[in-house]
Amino acid sequence: MQHLYKRIYADPEFHELERKRGRFSWLLAGIVFLTYFSFILVIAFAPQLFAKPVVAGMMMTWGIPVGVFVIVLSFCLTGVYVYRANTEFDHLTRDIVEHVQKDDNA
Repeated sequence: MQHLYKRIYADPEFHELERKRGRFSWLLAGIVFLTYFSFILVIAFAPQLFAKPVVAGMMMTWGIPVGVFVIVLSFCLTGVYVYRANTEFDHLTRDIVEHVQKDDNA
């Protein structure tokens, strides 16, 4: 089994998969980080922006829908990652393992 892992690690397609998955993961993590960080910065330095009512005379302020958006965005981006992982990344992983196993049996 250890031999199989070494062969997979030596496969250039495996490293391409790692690069794709890593870039995509960091992109999504960066989006979430910037969103949360921006939200916190506004709360810290310009809270009056979130203190304004959504509609004049309404009790709900902009802080609530923006906060909900931040949470929903995180869930959606997680869904995007899971979808891509279950389609593209899993398919590439399966192809790499089959390719290496086929070379082992030949």
